[in-house]
Amino acid sequence: MIKIYKKINAPVVELDHPEPDCWINISRPFNKENLQGLSAELDIPDDFLMDSIDINEKSRYERDEDVKLIVINTPIHNTEDNDIDSDSLYICIPVGIILMVDKIITISSYPNPLMEWFERTVVKDLNSSDRERFVLKILERNVAYFTHYLKEINRRIAEIEKELYNSSRNEELNKLLDIQKSLVYFVNDLRANELVMMKMQRTDFLGIKEDPDAEDLVNDIVIDNSQALEMANVYTNILNGTMDVFASIISNNLNNVMRRLTSVTIVLMVPTLVASFYGMNVKLPLTGSNVAFPIVVGISLLLSIIIAWVFMRKKWF
Repeated sequence: MIKIYKKINAPVVELDHPEPDCWINISRPFNKENLQGLSAELDIPDDFLMDSIDINEKSRYERDEDVKLIVINTPIHNTEDNDIDSDSLYICIPVGIILMVDKIITISSYPNPLMEWFERTVVKDLNSSDRERFVLKILERNVAYFTHYLKEINRRIAEIEKELYNSSRNEELNKLLDIQKSLVYFVNDLRANELVMMKMQRTDFLGIKEDPDAEDLVNDIVIDNSQALEMANVYTNILNGTMDVFASIISNNLNNVMRRLTSVTIVLMVPTLVASFYGMNVKLPLTGSNVAFPIVVGISLLLSIIIAWVFMRKKWF
């Protein structure tokens, strides 16, 4: 789906064909023929569009004459309809930003809240002719989504921990493992985004060196991204420690169960052993006595009670 927006005076209108100072947003559904046709129409490198829809594409930037490409990764809820991971709670997907002399293009291979938010909110207030400011707003909002999802992850970890206090099932540990995968993606992509933004700032890729407000905004975005990366690292360390602790608790609980079962087996083994002796076809004490059976049963019970008492003193029960 290719949507073209342009701010004419106050209102934003949706166009049928690209015009100067417009924003072109490309999202599913689309096909390679559509993208190749748009590439030829706008005279932009074909691989700029194709790379941006590659689910495994990493954050980077590139220039081809007057056309600039910026690829950043943004977080989304995992719908399992992807080639990355079917289990993680969240994954990261690439979003391509193509800057032309008089146009700006955004493209993503999966629905994501970043572009949906821009279509719903920012496009009404932001002039697409100010392409550099447009890019900075995308970067700023992207960091905000990372931070939002990290807070959601922290909340879910706390909920699962409460469940684990009352349960020792593997299901809760599997949930923590899915969250751990999400945090790994977040850490890697936040770090990659940070490197790209710092390089863009150092090389003045967007050409905003003479704009103090834009420079301050870039600094703020880099700082916020660094804070989000630190949050992701902290949550990862906490989660790793939590999983280790609960794995140890589950293992310890299993050891306790096995110890109790072993103790019960030993206690029950004593009557069985006595009964086995008196089941032999040989002369044994009390063989001719009329009270032999009650005495043998009593001795078996007495020995079992003594062993059980010893185990209880040692807290094996």
